[in-house]
Amino acid sequence: MSEVHPQLSALLERIAEAGYPDQTKVPVEEARRITVERARRFYGPPEPVDRVEELTLPGPAGPLRARLYAAASDGPMPVVVYFHGGGWVLGDVDSHDNGARALTNSAGALTVSIEYRRAPEHPFPAAVEDCLAALTWVAAHAGALGGDARRIAVAGDSAGGNLAAACALHSRDGAAPPLAFQLLIYPVLDSDLDTPSYRAHAEAPMLTAERMAYFWRCYVPDAARRRDWRCAPLRAPELAGVAPAMIVASGIDPLWSEGLAFAERLRAAGVAAEHVPFPRMTHAFFQAPSLLEDARAAIDRAGAALMRAFATEPDRAAAK
Repeated sequence: MSEVHPQLSALLERIAEAGYPDQTKVPVEEARRITVERARRFYGPPEPVDRVEELTLPGPAGPLRARLYAAASDGPMPVVVYFHGGGWVLGDVDSHDNGARALTNSAGALTVSIEYRRAPEHPFPAAVEDCLAALTWVAAHAGALGGDARRIAVAGDSAGGNLAAACALHSRDGAAPPLAFQLLIYPVLDSDLDTPSYRAHAEAPMLTAERMAYFWRCYVPDAARRRDWRCAPLRAPELAGVAPAMIVASGIDPLWSEGLAFAERLRAAGVAAEHVPFPRMTHAFFQAPSLLEDARAAIDRAGAALMRAFATEPDRAAAK
């Protein structure tokens, strides 16, 4: 295993000293509480943005909670629809507040962070259905929110990256609004738990192979269904025509191999795809930009890529 960056090592030590129990061994509501508390205690102060609003969006099975973040702007802003991580089981807009705020400012955008139904109470494909409904609603109401419906991207970390990639494939197929970009942050992209990085980083800090197996059991209990590209986008038969992508990768992470494989498949299909590695980072590092130089660098790289995509999207959309 690669050496963890000293800044991250110090953060991991502080988290370990808090003595949280294994979240896969406690009731799910307790595990979710720990996720939010840990983020608030240890990931640094929230970055100010120009505007924050709490939203309620219609979902296929009931209302969905969302949070809007807006950067300072004189006109309609490009829109990032963000899906939080947490293995489809944990996480919410509160636990992922830091990353969403920093990305909003870096991209000069309006970000709408979405809470979707979580497993095990709501297994696959509930989360996908909610994210597609939220993306469609945001696109339809972008103007009223202060955004530009011609410039929309999806983004997400971990399980949220999985959902963003699934939405991008649905968009390509006409089942979701057109997208300018997909930002995938150490995403879950396949259900294969025996890749080189799963073997090399089985005991990685923040996300072990055993923990990831637990999340898969919660989200897709029927192992035969895990071949479905809607939960494993790397298994999509064709990737041509999806939105350009950036994959932010943590080097000490069981998910490294599938992120790299997805980037390679996208490029082979003619899709512009950038794989941005942070070799000394573990899973979840993106959420601590005020503490970790690599997190700040990742957010700045992602924001710049979104800006480039948004700068060209109106012309491309108008030409269609």
